[in-house]
Amino acid sequence: MSSGRKAISRREFLSRGSKIAGGIVATGALTTLGTGKVLGANERINMAVIGIRGRGGGHISGFGKIPGVKIAALCDIDESILSKRAREVGKKFGYKPKTEYDLRKIFDMKDIDAVAIATPNHWHALATIWACQAGKHVYCEKPCSHNIFEGRKMIEAARKYNRIVEVGFQNRSIKNVRAAMKFLHDGGIGKIYLARGLCFKPRDSFGKAEDSKPPKNIHYDLWLGPAPQQQYNEKKFHYNWHWHWDFGNGDTGNQGPHQFDIARWGLGQTVHPVRISSFGGYYKFGDVCSQETPNTQTSLFEYADGTMLEFGTRGLYTNKEDEIRIGNIFLGTEGWMHLNGSTWKTYMGRKNEPGPSSRQAEEFADPMNLTGAGGSGHYGNFITALSANDRKMLTCDIEVGFMSTCLPHLANISYRTGRELIFDGKKEKFVNDKEADALLTRNYRKPYVVPDKV
Repeated sequence: MSSGRKAISRREFLSRGSKIAGGIVATGALTTLGTGKVLGANERINMAVIGIRGRGGGHISGFGKIPGVKIAALCDIDESILSKRAREVGKKFGYKPKTEYDLRKIFDMKDIDAVAIATPNHWHALATIWACQAGKHVYCEKPCSHNIFEGRKMIEAARKYNRIVEVGFQNRSIKNVRAAMKFLHDGGIGKIYLARGLCFKPRDSFGKAEDSKPPKNIHYDLWLGPAPQQQYNEKKFHYNWHWHWDFGNGDTGNQGPHQFDIARWGLGQTVHPVRISSFGGYYKFGDVCSQETPNTQTSLFEYADGTMLEFGTRGLYTNKEDEIRIGNIFLGTEGWMHLNGSTWKTYMGRKNEPGPSSRQAEEFADPMNLTGAGGSGHYGNFITALSANDRKMLTCDIEVGFMSTCLPHLANISYRTGRELIFDGKKEKFVNDKEADALLTRNYRKPYVVPDKV
């Protein structure tokens, strides 16, 4: 973002950020975007939440409880959930939001400052691009995009329209996780040569169903959006869309992105891997379930400097790894780290002697954690950066989120092509592999097209 401001030192920046965050929490005062004018108690940042059935409910609660933020509008293609959520907002926050089923009408609302996007994955990119073009700031759920091409276009839109866009990798705003990353980056376990992400999440069959007409309360064409035209099927709809390639990215691209993000963060990698291999399958339930994505998947990545990233996706019956089901393990030349949620432990040397842990996290505290821990902290981080009109305050700017989102996408492309792939990170293309390149994007259905030029 080019703001035209005088550069400030890191110390000044952190001090300013802490004061802003403290002011929001203490008084509810916010600055008008880009003007520096302090808003009064009756003036608010007006947010709209798009996609409100599942994760969107968390967005409503998380943003709605931040002083100075008003959930001014709700949007969902399912009109039955619209009225329900509107009543919940009224009961919880004491005001009634506007409701719309078409997100384009949200972008036309002049009083909306920012939107939170919790739609299915195939809508993330286009909704973000349209929002930026309409002058809205964006908080977008992970993975930020359905494929790599459209994720790059999200970055271009954010920069071109000078919008603040954050991705919902909330670990980036959790105090203990930030402390763990600081410890790793300060050489706490030596040079890290391998990061492992674990996504051991049991999933049973959700069955099969014949195609049918969509319910009357569903605006199905809008739900399909950029995806290929097809008949409505209830087993590809609410939540089950995750397990069908047209809409989701499997568990490697559902729960997985959080642990991919931590793994890449811990490795300190800011570039794409050069070699990718992923294999697995849908073991059990194949004859009674319409799921297309694998429920067991092993993914391997190698970076140009020789460091490695391993990722395990297991959806059936499995042990834990060092008592971790959803988490990360880091191996370094002097020791290793166990990271389970926000709890971390280290072990040093051949004898696995206990080292620093999250119990001593204050020693490694990162002052960029401006708004506290957990998912609400990440929502607060977005509002802090938005109120200061400074994307550098984001713990997960769209470009950071994109780089982590690319990892499950690359894994799934290797899985779908059935072979190891070599990736040119600068061009964001595979080396001499047109079949793999075709899976970097998709054919978009008019008028829901992610454009080459945003």
